[in-house]
Amino acid sequence: MSDFKYSKTVSPLAYRVMTIAVLQALAAVSSAQAAEPAQEVTVSGQRASLRKAIAIQEKADHIVSAVSADDIGGLPDKNAAEALARLPGLAVQRDQGEGRYVVVRGLAPDLNSVSINGNQIPSPEASRRAVALDILPAGMIRSLEVSKTLRPEHDAGALGGNVEVKTLSAFDLPGAMLNAYTGLSYDGASGKTSPNAGALWAQRLMNGKLGVAMGISAEKRSFASDNIETGGSWQDGKLGSVELRDYLPVRERHALALNMDYRPDANQQTSLRYFLSDFSDDEVRDRLTFSNFASGTMAENASTSARAERRLRQRKYTQTLQSLNIASEWKFGDNWLKIAAAGSRASEDTPESINDARFRGTANFSGISFTNTEQPRISAPEAVYSPASYALNSITLQQRYSSDSIQQFQTDFRKILQAGDSDISLQAGFKFSRRDKDNDTNQWAYNSSKSTSPNYWGAGSVSLADFTGGMLDYPLGRIGAGINPDLIRARVAGLNRDAAKLVNESAINDYRMQENLDAAYLQVSWDRHAWHLTAGSRLERTRFSASGNQISGAQITGLQKQHDYQNWLPSVHARYDFDQQTSLRAAWTSALVRANFSQLAPGTNLISNTEAQIGNPDLQAMTARGLDLGVEKLLSHDGVVSAYLFHKDVRNFTYTTNLAGSAAWKNYSSVVSYANGGDGKLNGLELAYSQPLKMLPAPWNNLILGANYTFVRSDAEIGRYDSISGKFLNRSIRLPGQADRLLNLSVAYEQGPWSARLALNSKSEYLLELGNDILNPAQDRIVAPQKQIDLSLSWQFAKRWSLLFEAANLNNEKYYVYQGSPAYNAQYEQYGRSYKLSLKASLM
Repeated sequence: MSDFKYSKTVSPLAYRVMTIAVLQALAAVSSAQAAEPAQEVTVSGQRASLRKAIAIQEKADHIVSAVSADDIGGLPDKNAAEALARLPGLAVQRDQGEGRYVVVRGLAPDLNSVSINGNQIPSPEASRRAVALDILPAGMIRSLEVSKTLRPEHDAGALGGNVEVKTLSAFDLPGAMLNAYTGLSYDGASGKTSPNAGALWAQRLMNGKLGVAMGISAEKRSFASDNIETGGSWQDGKLGSVELRDYLPVRERHALALNMDYRPDANQQTSLRYFLSDFSDDEVRDRLTFSNFASGTMAENASTSARAERRLRQRKYTQTLQSLNIASEWKFGDNWLKIAAAGSRASEDTPESINDARFRGTANFSGISFTNTEQPRISAPEAVYSPASYALNSITLQQRYSSDSIQQFQTDFRKILQAGDSDISLQAGFKFSRRDKDNDTNQWAYNSSKSTSPNYWGAGSVSLADFTGGMLDYPLGRIGAGINPDLIRARVAGLNRDAAKLVNESAINDYRMQENLDAAYLQVSWDRHAWHLTAGSRLERTRFSASGNQISGAQITGLQKQHDYQNWLPSVHARYDFDQQTSLRAAWTSALVRANFSQLAPGTNLISNTEAQIGNPDLQAMTARGLDLGVEKLLSHDGVVSAYLFHKDVRNFTYTTNLAGSAAWKNYSSVVSYANGGDGKLNGLELAYSQPLKMLPAPWNNLILGANYTFVRSDAEIGRYDSISGKFLNRSIRLPGQADRLLNLSVAYEQGPWSARLALNSKSEYLLELGNDILNPAQDRIVAPQKQIDLSLSWQFAKRWSLLFEAANLNNEKYYVYQGSPAYNAQYEQYGRSYKLSLKASLM
């Protein structure tokens, strides 16, 4: 594959121009409205949002959970992932304290799908299918709907559920709207303050036939996190290595949404939905590492000598996501027809980054010891913290660009029939989807071998003392002075880049994949009195092709692979209404998820005569049959209570394995690859309750309570070939990412202009990843139980103005990963509390 070439759909300059144009348009509308008589402003709050979410859930024929934002910024969360974490059966996986990925009913993020306004969204990350929902700012979202069971008309690529993001339409509102907000956030760990702002405008034109809604938002967040990790390097309770890491990230989000709807009459409508999100993460990571202990491993409170290194990584990546959906619908008599075309594109651009600038101690240091196996605290001589004790060892740079695009076309037709006192609906459709996933990586390395290697790092000082800046503020111990990334870049600027290129490392992760899907479905809906049934089947044909590289020594050989298959996916959904408040729901469904792209990539790296890493483009799609049974009851004053049992039979679970010793790799000691596992099962119970307590006497009648609890158990079979016994050995594990218990509690209070909400989000431990020996549970990496408490306060101090205060992670929760037993650290990270104050205005 050719060298990286910078390519981005929307440049920063174009985005700024677009933003300025939108702001000018909003200002013009606001000025025009100023001359008109003042209109009443509808004040809506948490109770209104709850009412709308219940309406979404009750209207659906399948099982849905929803969050509704009553206006811009109506969700008291930073992004879509954190808003979803409040729903029953859902959990959020956090990155440095911020929600990123969503787990649905115990199934990991890669086993769920995301769509925006009905358009399936690709992933900007090179290796996976999961969409990091922190790329979507909460202020741009009208509602979030999670379909936990899928009808035949739905795309099949989700085992846990599909997250549908809906942005605002002008027809969602009774009249025109212009809202704007601005604010500041404060991070307790870094002591830094960051700005945010946004605006949303909606209005109907052409005598109410054309609706236009437009929104923009921008946010910057400078924060810090501190980390100690061993990577699971424990042997018999003794430490093999440890790293002290200091992170200083800066994250920025920009988003633009434009929705247009043309409805000339009640029988036809055409809509355009456009969404653009731009997310960047600029991170500097300093670290101090200890390894190569003289004793091999080090026991707690024992003293030994060790190698110490100071290392730096500095990189900035930008993820861009665009979605465009154009659809037309017609009603003629008892018939309905919809034609839609959509395109979406996601990319991740990492310009040249300092992948690793390494300074090694000029000699091993004696007198190294530690205490506390959960948070290793290092004791070391003063020389360890002196920059003069380290010399430059290597500099590695990396550049990467990945893209993922999907083009879709679909047609749906429905006919309603009358059969006595029954209503029967026949619906059929087809869909064509074309997906292209590409990844291009380049790496360069510089070292000290002036006489023997062309990638010499050039003349000059090699002492760390000449590459440092100020002292690091690291509360988990001591690291020393920070490494200045500008001085590292200056050292290699102008050197022979071609001579320093790591050809094999640049080629092994390059791939191009195409995934073409052709789907057709037929479903029948039958409504008679209290019964509502929907049944049918979906057929999806997948044509997969991939290209990659095989690396063997200095030889690079291109690889090609094709794989075609099809899946029948039947389902049945039933709802029985006991009365207007109580309904019984049941569903039997089928679903599938294709393996991650890094697993399917046909790259093969023959590292040596005994070691290899290989992809597996022949992996089968993971499939599941699900059964759901539950009851829902509407309570007084916009309340609801529900209970659901769910079960899934899973096949072809994908996992990392070692093929060494098997027939094709008989003389190898390590062959890391991917395989399909045996059958797995997932069972769970989901309980939810929410209700405004209007039946209580004042002042308690202003309280709103919410609680949901999910209990999940899973079991999946994995295995590898054991060269000692000459057999293929198996082991049962829980599904990665699956926590047994999920709990959300919230109490809110609304009275007049005041509103407050205190929320707890909690989940039990879950399996993060398997160790080097997948059959050994003592090597498993487990994420410890987590809970987070958040607070939001709102005050409408004037007719059109309000203040919002938010506090996240009030309990200062940590992120802790252990190896096998909670006593043994794999990763410990703390990120502190954060606060946000916003001013909001309703200008129309």
